[in-house]
Amino acid sequence: MKFRVSSTALSTRLSTLSKVINSKNTMQIFDCFLFEIADGKLNITASDSENSMTSSIVLDECDGDGKFAVVASTILNAVRELPEQPLAFDVAMETFSIQVVYQNGMFNFTGQNADEYPQPQVISGESTTLTMDSSVLLNNINRSVFATAQETLRPVMNGIYFDLTNEWLAFVASDGHKLVRNRNYTIKSETPASFILPRKPALLLKNVLSKDGGDVVITFNYNTAVISFADGTLICRLIEGRYPNYNSVIPQDNPNKVTIDRRSMISAVRHVLPFASDSSELIRLQFEIGKVNVSSEDIDFSTSAEENITCEYAGMPMSIGFKGSVLVEILNNIESDEVIIELADPSRAGIIVPAEQPENEDILMLIMPMLLND
Repeated sequence: MKFRVSSTALSTRLSTLSKVINSKNTMQIFDCFLFEIADGKLNITASDSENSMTSSIVLDECDGDGKFAVVASTILNAVRELPEQPLAFDVAMETFSIQVVYQNGMFNFTGQNADEYPQPQVISGESTTLTMDSSVLLNNINRSVFATAQETLRPVMNGIYFDLTNEWLAFVASDGHKLVRNRNYTIKSETPASFILPRKPALLLKNVLSKDGGDVVITFNYNTAVISFADGTLICRLIEGRYPNYNSVIPQDNPNKVTIDRRSMISAVRHVLPFASDSSELIRLQFEIGKVNVSSEDIDFSTSAEENITCEYAGMPMSIGFKGSVLVEILNNIESDEVIIELADPSRAGIIVPAEQPENEDILMLIMPMLLND
């Protein structure tokens, strides 16, 4: 079987798909890419048993259909440094010996029988289908995935929760210290449904989805999701279990509201954070009319720092403590120039929202307070 493919197209797809493959696999075949040629297309699949991603390339030439497996590191290293040019593959399907000819040379290696490659999970029984623009899914993954946990005791926290209601689709993530809840009002359903997308497939989608648009179709049941996008398909095992009632931890009555320049706040926290205790990273925010004092100290090493920022605040003077690195993370994942920080008292969570919400969306991030040593 012979076929011809662009070196750049092949290298780009292989590089993306390689992120699916684990460094150590329970089955040797999962060290490989699956190559399937059919109807003038090359479909390449990578899998780790729980996630399977396929991407397609239109071939310049091909003389038949067939499939074989190739060790990922072999083919990746072979094509990674090649400039744009056609690669001519000649595969002996009886022995799986492979020859690849390019402009100034060639390489030979041996593939494996594709029949050993496990088939991905299929969705059976009752399922739900969602369709959304790729930019919507990409933006919400970008805003949410940083807040997912990596716990063994509560695996439901290790992914992004998709909560579909008759009013909105909410994207939720939390690790107990911070929480993200993004609502999109253009996506809704008369039949409520939900699923938890694990962190790894969320990161895989982050690498492949386009900001330029195009529909993404998600079909899911209680344990599997099939996500189809412009360049391919991702099939993944979902996290099973009940996600906590995230709305119950969001304070509803927050009389103290601060409007502040987001970049100025990030800079101030970064300036004082090196002088905080390494173990706690405690940052104190002291709000007064028209300004906020950002400070830190490490009593053990007799270090301290503070910085003042102007802001819009007309409430009662108050001080609250937050973990500095978490506060910077949250502020970095909001795109607006200004943010509003909503506070009730120093013992309750702080709410951070964009000063101007995107159209048809409601972005909310929560950060848990830390005890101040007064």
